[in-house]
Amino acid sequence: MECLRKTDIRSDLAYQSPLPFIGVYDVFSASLAARYYSHLFLSGFGFAASHYGLPDIGFIAWPDMVSFAQRVATALPHCHLLVDIDDGYVDVEVACHVVSLLESIGVSGVVLEDQQRPRRCGHFAGKKILPLDDYITKLQQVLATRRQMLVVARTDAREPEEIRRRAHAFAEAGADVVLVDAISDLGFLKELSESIGKPMAFNQIAGGLSPACTLTQLRDAGASMVIYSTPCLFAAQIAVDSALKRLSEQDGLLHSEPPRTGISQCTAVLNNNLNRRHASTDSLKAETS
Repeated sequence: MECLRKTDIRSDLAYQSPLPFIGVYDVFSASLAARYYSHLFLSGFGFAASHYGLPDIGFIAWPDMVSFAQRVATALPHCHLLVDIDDGYVDVEVACHVVSLLESIGVSGVVLEDQQRPRRCGHFAGKKILPLDDYITKLQQVLATRRQMLVVARTDAREPEEIRRRAHAFAEAGADVVLVDAISDLGFLKELSESIGKPMAFNQIAGGLSPACTLTQLRDAGASMVIYSTPCLFAAQIAVDSALKRLSEQDGLLHSEPPRTGISQCTAVLNNNLNRRHASTDSLKAETS
């Protein structure tokens, strides 16, 4: 029977280095990812695309992201969720409120970036970053608000000296993990890992500024966490486009070849979520009786 209990996230980070978090964009993609991985990343890029049909440039409203996290946590109670909260939705008070809500529904961690509005995807040009003191104030308040969840402090700085300054400041402020987004040099990642004394995260995104790396390469470079931001979204884009192109070219013939999936296979994934929820509820009742 599938394990219905969450592991300890801090133990996972310490002993499964580098720990992969798979980016998902809705509950169904999360359900598929959970067949192979127990650590999921609720990607801002993926959510902006799937929920709004818009690019990742600051459109996400925090209630929408909290609602998304709640739906995933309900369907997959055994999975650890790491949630992208951008800049904390501008205000320190909002950032802390969101962190409290996410932790109350069982989210295991958040990623808080130092971009200022208008924001951009971390792998695109045109990013602006907050003054370091302003970000540290926000980070410290978030750290004081959370109880157990991990806080990943992300910088979008591009100049090496500024990256070093911010990474060390994040570590000194108490961040659990430091993420330098769009890093292109694994040697630089290794240097930072050795100097700041905190776990380092690495963001993998297809077509982005960072090189495609194996987990072994990233382990050797000092990464403790690897975030795969968009594999589900990009795979869905290819599959949907291909399927509909074929449908339009074949005069609407849906099954000109045996489909790799259909209503039975899709429903099996959904039933698995339902069965898991029932089993989790029964387990909780047994513990409290």
